[in-house]
Amino acid sequence: MRIIFIVFFLITSFKAIAQQQLPPLGHWREHLPYNSAIDIADGTDKVYCATPFSIFSVNKENEKERYSRITGLNETGISAIAFDKNKSKLFVAYSNSNIDIIYRNDIFNIPDIKRDNIIGNKTIYQIYPYQNKFYLSTGLGVIVIDADRYEVMDTWFIGNGGNQVRVNGFTNNAQYFFAATEEGLKAADMHSPNLADAGNWQLIKSGACQNVFEVNGKVLVQQNDTLFLQNGASWSLFYTDGWPIINTTESENNITICERQTNGMARVVILNTDGIVSRVIDNSGAVSFPRKAILINNDPWIADQYACLSHFTGNTYHQFVLNSPQNISSGEMVVGKNIFYATSGAVNDNWNYQYNGEGIYVLKDGGWNNINRYNYSALDSLLDFLCIAIDKRDETIWAGSYGGGLLHIKPGPQFEIFKQNKLDATVGDPTSYRVAGLAFDTDNNLWISNFGAAQPLRVMKADGSWKSFTIPFTLFQNALSQIVIDNKNYKWMVSPMGNGLVCYDHGVSIENIADDRWRKFGAGSVNGNLPSNDVLCISKDKNGFVWVGTSDGIGVFQCTELVFAAQGCDAVWPVVKNGNFAGYLFKGQEVRSIAVDGADRKWIATKNGVFLISADGEKIIYQFTEDNSPLLSNDVKKITIDGISGEVFFATQKGICSFRSTATEGAEKNEEVLVFPNPVPPGYAGTIAIRGLVNNAIVKITELDGRLVYQTKALGGQAVWDGKNYRGQKISSGAYLVLVSDEGRKERLATKIFFIQR
Repeated sequence: MRIIFIVFFLITSFKAIAQQQLPPLGHWREHLPYNSAIDIADGTDKVYCATPFSIFSVNKENEKERYSRITGLNETGISAIAFDKNKSKLFVAYSNSNIDIIYRNDIFNIPDIKRDNIIGNKTIYQIYPYQNKFYLSTGLGVIVIDADRYEVMDTWFIGNGGNQVRVNGFTNNAQYFFAATEEGLKAADMHSPNLADAGNWQLIKSGACQNVFEVNGKVLVQQNDTLFLQNGASWSLFYTDGWPIINTTESENNITICERQTNGMARVVILNTDGIVSRVIDNSGAVSFPRKAILINNDPWIADQYACLSHFTGNTYHQFVLNSPQNISSGEMVVGKNIFYATSGAVNDNWNYQYNGEGIYVLKDGGWNNINRYNYSALDSLLDFLCIAIDKRDETIWAGSYGGGLLHIKPGPQFEIFKQNKLDATVGDPTSYRVAGLAFDTDNNLWISNFGAAQPLRVMKADGSWKSFTIPFTLFQNALSQIVIDNKNYKWMVSPMGNGLVCYDHGVSIENIADDRWRKFGAGSVNGNLPSNDVLCISKDKNGFVWVGTSDGIGVFQCTELVFAAQGCDAVWPVVKNGNFAGYLFKGQEVRSIAVDGADRKWIATKNGVFLISADGEKIIYQFTEDNSPLLSNDVKKITIDGISGEVFFATQKGICSFRSTATEGAEKNEEVLVFPNPVPPGYAGTIAIRGLVNNAIVKITELDGRLVYQTKALGGQAVWDGKNYRGQKISSGAYLVLVSDEGRKERLATKIFFIQR
């Protein structure tokens, strides 16, 4: 067992920072979807609601609190929750069979089931608290957890012959334990000395059972869409109405039944112990795909897959929908002026459609807006958004749909869609207009990857006119995706499906093709020296070098100005130092995304977490994984950086999270210097950020009489300080001067910092 102690600040105060405000330097925040509710638990003074990604609670004042990996949970994917009122403990089961128990301000982790190498289905389907124990209904059988010692007590394989069997529900009465299994309903004397012996479990009702519960001494079992009542050795029909049942729950001596038809009609039925329907809830705004319903003080609470959490009082209801992105992101992300955009779309390894309609997620001023077909009917035909670009002239957004064409989003929002007559249809798929890459050049021309078209490269010029280009190389499926434009205005384009990398120079004029130049790069010393033909991403650094991520490491073009010269330009493979060892940078790993921060450092996304490497690529500065950080998943798809704040965003397989890094983009002048926090409050032990600096500015902290306290150099446009003098001592209360100088050593007073010590 591993115990993680979480300070009160992290669980309470930091939750607001995590979602609504820019986090302090070195801190994380999550950007998880909270709209899909899958489970609910009565926590006496709170109601807990689980989503596939995290948990939130609602108290009596309707105040909401979020719980995620950022606040100390050990995982992201959640399968079930339960609350033990006797012990005031919240049990959290994850889809990978890991377990957390939250008690007061501590989180106790029980990884035993997850780590056990037993072969079989370890999924936890239901949690039943009873007498300081949690009984887990799993794909293996019943697993018993000691709620006081936080450890696995026993595992009961109760299938025929002592084999594994899926258990869907568990309960007890005064004498027996009952397990609803795929083999039928089984019972065992709860006082038996060896409940791990399958021979002590008797089959009392044949046929697969989906749930079992006890209500006022009555034992009820669910089989498909019917409830049966135990009458001694026989069973009688208790309830059926022809509707498919999603879930049944005992709650306050009533039975709540979640139902949904194939046509989408849904409702929650509440029965008393006599099987009489006391209430039917079918409000379309709150009941769309109900996953679980409970009663609290006779008021229904419903967790709904599409409508989140609703509380019914009389004939009215209050819906709790937390502000969040619609779902996780797999496509590109960008940051405009204090606005973050993430695309939700994806393709598979063969670049086939995934039919993702969840669009674009927008984070502005701490709030989310979801731009998609569900909220805006004009976007009904636009699926699988893969790429996005910001027009710096007006900060409007251009997004590429893989199949639906090009979307221009103007304030309002207003939408303009470009397909036929602007883009070419995919060869062999005449109704599909696939946009897989976008980039603006310095002349405000928008370059477009028209994946699969006969002419897969297009440009919409700044004047609104269009032109297409035939690529003079054979590319499998005419595959073209991400575009990066270098300092020479050359267009570097990823050609997936093993085609390598393409570079294009339109010469003096876009219209005149006579001076066009093309080059194709691949693996091998005579082809460009890429580590692999399977190119996954590209990025340009502060020196104008082009970094290429492949399925087998990284190659860097450091002579981009010579790409079309007679001697050409081949990629070099950076050698990275890691302790006493050295090797080619990420050799043998898939490099999915490369982002360059204000200090020219490179953030690398892989299947094995996130790496931060030095500007020259020779040193690993950080490696973030699930084990050593709040990173939501080691499977990282995309990275982007807010150059103003230094916040680094990671799109992972389990959702978006971000980390406030120390480097920002440099300002043109040291004129708008900002210090945070300022004043520095009593007891503050975090990092102080000084931003708005020119690149590599020298920063001096002095007393009012000019005596030097501390000196450092900016990372890009931001310097960091721990609030200590050059001797490592905490400084005293008072005002301090911040002097900054650029590389020309011209020094000026930028601002003041005020310290308030106890």
